[in-house]
Amino acid sequence: MKPGSGLTDVRVVPKPWGHEVIWAHTELYVGKVLHIKAGHALSVQYHNQKDETIHLLRGEMIYRIDEGDGLKDFPLKAGQSFRNTPGQIHMMEAVTDCDVLEASTPHLDDVVRLTDKYGREGTSKP
Repeated sequence: MKPGSGLTDVRVVPKPWGHEVIWAHTELYVGKVLHIKAGHALSVQYHNQKDETIHLLRGEMIYRIDEGDGLKDFPLKAGQSFRNTPGQIHMMEAVTDCDVLEASTPHLDDVVRLTDKYGREGTSKP
């Protein structure tokens, strides 16, 4: 087996909206599954460096992005994907219980929360 290959640790991180499973974390990329409970929402946020693409595996959600004139709704159903480049203001709200696959650059602490229904506004700290 090549160096660095093999079984990896999987972390489950509790969140007020559900939890995330970080199943891959390298110097090049991160892979997560976000479990978002129906009626819950992630922060209105953006990233300075993090580039991410989400894929809705299960459920229905409202994906919101700011196109310069406020948040615009993009309803997503299972099988659809959405990419956010750095600086794009976005948020997710689960209509039903959702499982979301996220692939991103490894900047886990690069989150600037503009508003948050759970009181977590501000910039994430490592």
